[in-house]
Amino acid sequence: MKSKFESICILGTTASGKTNLATNLAYKLENAEIISADSRQVYKGLNIGAGKDLNEYVINGTEIPYHLIDIVPINEMYHIAEFKKDFEECYVSILDQGNVPIICGGSGMYLQTALSGYPFANVPIDENLRGILDEYSSKEELINYYLRMPNHHLYLVDFNSKKRLIRAIEVLMYLEQFPDFEIDNSVKKNTLIFGLAPEREERREKIANRLLQRIENGLIEEVEGLLKMGIAPERLKFFGLEYKFVMEFLEKALEKDEMIEKLTIAIQQFAKRQMTWFRKMEKDGFEINWIPNELSLDEKVEFCVNKFYN
Repeated sequence: MKSKFESICILGTTASGKTNLATNLAYKLENAEIISADSRQVYKGLNIGAGKDLNEYVINGTEIPYHLIDIVPINEMYHIAEFKKDFEECYVSILDQGNVPIICGGSGMYLQTALSGYPFANVPIDENLRGILDEYSSKEELINYYLRMPNHHLYLVDFNSKKRLIRAIEVLMYLEQFPDFEIDNSVKKNTLIFGLAPEREERREKIANRLLQRIENGLIEEVEGLLKMGIAPERLKFFGLEYKFVMEFLEKALEKDEMIEKLTIAIQQFAKRQMTWFRKMEKDGFEINWIPNELSLDEKVEFCVNKFYN
């Protein structure tokens, strides 16, 4: 059965169960791969605090393919432009294999960047140019030609696809000919978006319980290990709430109970800001299908599958 959508997105607040739903949905679809849209999970070494939960990527003995997790050394900077490039390469590769990309995350800016569509849809096809490039150029020659074009930074392309390289050159040549062409950044990918938003009290309880579980599973020890590797305290604080507050505990600025209390409140406030961002996305034209909270995990999976195919 074929869907009218080419991809799926699972977004939601922290501790809402995004990864668990995404992996179970991928297992149900059988031909899906997950792309993480999370600003911290790209970094190697940030495991417990960043909520990678890699054990959830194995369902009934089946490993669910995932992308953009553990791709950047912890001492390097990674910006939204790099994410956009890496994301598009993964997205195109998954589609080229006939599989379904499932975008999963809670980082609002990363999600909105990932879901933004193809701004060059209105650039016309040049069949004559395509025929010439396809007949007389190898993939390596097309790559070199693309990289020599002064405006190639405007169009990110998958070097593994000759067809997409030709389209990239076609678009860039058109932009050279018509420099006043307006790039439409409002276009969105053909993605079916689902949202998880537990009620306020349920969300608060899940956040509190998950934090205690992460501390029990070694969050403090994870931060201590990163310090022993030579990662600077200020660098760790840069990586968000869990690392910031644990560092303050290790620096003896907070007692352990005080750290847990303040961190719990801070994460709850962060979840509230996430919902504000998602509401803004809706105002910007992203249609989010909010999944009823009372459904079980299996029912949530069925809810997504039925929407995807109907």
